[in-house]
Amino acid sequence: MVAGETLAETLPHGADIGVRGVGPTMDAAFEQAALALASCITVPSDIRETAAIDIRCDAPSPDLLLFDWLNSLIYEMALRHMVFGRFTVRIEGSGLSGRAWGEAIDAARHAPAVEPKGATLTALKVEQQQGGAWLAQCVIDV
Repeated sequence: MVAGETLAETLPHGADIGVRGVGPTMDAAFEQAALALASCITVPSDIRETAAIDIRCDAPSPDLLLFDWLNSLIYEMALRHMVFGRFTVRIEGSGLSGRAWGEAIDAARHAPAVEPKGATLTALKVEQQQGGAWLAQCVIDV
């Protein structure tokens, strides 16, 4: 990847699903990892932005910050019976301030493929790649 490009993708991983985000900044890579998480459930572009929630996380390392960010999103989806399709992230030091936009899940319209249960420590990695792009990835328990 070249600095400035973004990518959100899922990775095969046995019974679970790997998610990977790539972006020109760590913030953008975290946003793309969240978008990859959303794509495990439904088509993110089909999700209306009828509500927004704010999420704050703090962790001693970027890896654990990604872990907390994704688990916070999964928790909010389960608690609110929502799906999210757009994300913003701002990382400062060990803290993350994020926002997720989405709507109440509609089984008929969204046709959810899986229910994410939690981010895991498997393949957890946040690092700057050669060329300057940032990568953020982990395996999601479904």
